Parts: sequence; structure tokens; C-alpha cells
Amino acid sequence: MYMALLLSVLVHGHRGARAMMPENTLPAFEYAIGAGADVLELDLAVTKDDVLVVSHDPTLSRTICTGPGEGSPPIRTLTYEELQQWDCGARRNPAFPKQTPMPGTRIPKLDQVLALATRGTFGFNIETKIFAEHPEYTPTPRRFAELLLEAIRRHGLEARVIVQSFDFRTLHAMKELAPEIRLSALDERGKADFVAVARQAGAPIVSPEKRLVTADKVRAAHEAGLQVVPWTANTPADWDRLVDAGVDAIISDDPAELIAYLKKRGLR
Repeated sequence: MYMALLLSVLVHGHRGARAMMPENTLPAFEYAIGAGADVLELDLAVTKDDVLVVSHDPTLSRTICTGPGEGSPPIRTLTYEELQQWDCGARRNPAFPKQTPMPGTRIPKLDQVLALATRGTFGFNIETKIFAEHPEYTPTPRRFAELLLEAIRRHGLEARVIVQSFDFRTLHAMKELAPEIRLSALDERGKADFVAVARQAGAPIVSPEKRLVTADKVRAAHEAGLQVVPWTANTPADWDRLVDAGVDAIISDDPAELIAYLKKRGLR
């Protein structure tokens, strides 16, 4: 199991490998697996018929997807069958010039991604995309957690999954349903120290935006028995700072480059 590697800096492939392949798609996850990522990081939305699908945005982005009609419909308003009319691989994300378009690529079910577990011992870092200000985008926090737990158990991956969120309601629900599932508190505001954020979420992992990380904050988190997994770091300068601060893992859009960097530093 990849837990044995915690003495080194683990690599989480952000949305699979967004720098190289269309985000949150099977080609992106397969690329990250081939690169040697320790963990696949991904995001969840829920269709009208309660199918868990892998998408960062609750609405379909015309920047990276093409589909029928106009506008950007919420995924929650579409059945899974209707969602399959959308191609989310043909358009290169303009923010990632190295990305290779993969025409015909659909938004995958979570089950399809979890089925990749047989290809290695890597973990899955799964973010529940849920929004208190937009309850229409998702089921209730409890139902969201139930659907996710059913999928995790269906694949027997309880020991290989982390559930993360900015909205701690799904983390609290998951902890009540299955206390054995590891949880991670995402933080982009930095209004509290890492220990306070983790305690608020009831999580043993805190996942701050990379600019919030300092050596003192990491040290305090470690003293409290927490792990620190920042996001999303894509340059050697950022990696230098995070590694020197003592983080446990790094979430990156380019897992292959991060792995090569860590090997140069003797950390893999």
C-alpha cells in the first residue's frame, strides 16, 4: 500500500494530470498512473439520476467541453445518458499549452476511475464539490456522502481513499457513516491555522492552497498528528518551498515533472 511511502513526499496528480491531458478524464488518470503518481486527485459531481461523475465544475464548461444547445447547464440537471452527449477532451485548456486533446473523451463515472485501482497500489483523493450557496447543484451532504461511500465499498477501496472538501458538511457526514475513511480539509482562505481548520473538519489531513504554507504551520500540524497536503503547485520554485517547509505530499497538475524533481532531490 502507498501508505508505506509516507516518509517521502507523495505526489497527487491534480485532476489526473491536467498539464498534459484533459482534466478529470480517464486519459489523464491513466497518464498519472503511468508517471508513477502516488495518488489520483479528482472531483465529483452528481447527475440528475444520482450517478457520481468526475468533474471539477458543477456546470459544464464550454472552455473545455462541447455539447448540445447553448450555455453551461448544471450537471445535476442532466441524466448520465444526457451527459454522454458532451465531449470534454477535444478542446485544449488554454491555460495548459502542453495538454494533448483527446477528442471523444467523455466525463467518466466515478466507478470507471475507481476501477483503475487494479493497475497499481496508488490512492484516490476525491473531492466532493458541494456548495452551501447552491444546494440545487448536488444532493444533500448526507446523500452525497452515502453515494460516495457506496462506490468506495463497491470497489473495496476503503484503505486507499481520501475524501476532501472545502465544504465540511460532507466530511462530517462521511465521518459519521464510515469513520475509517480518511478525510482532508481543503483551505484557501487561511483565516485559521492548519490545526484549527483540521479540527473544524474532523480531519487528519489539511490541504491548504500552496501560498498558505509555512514551515511553522507545517511543524505545528505535524506536532498535532496531522498531515499537510498543499495544492496546486506546478513549478520547481513552489516545490522547493513546499519541500523545505516539510509537507507530506504535493498536489500538482504535472505529476511526471514533480516526480522527476523529487528524484533529483533524493526524495523518491
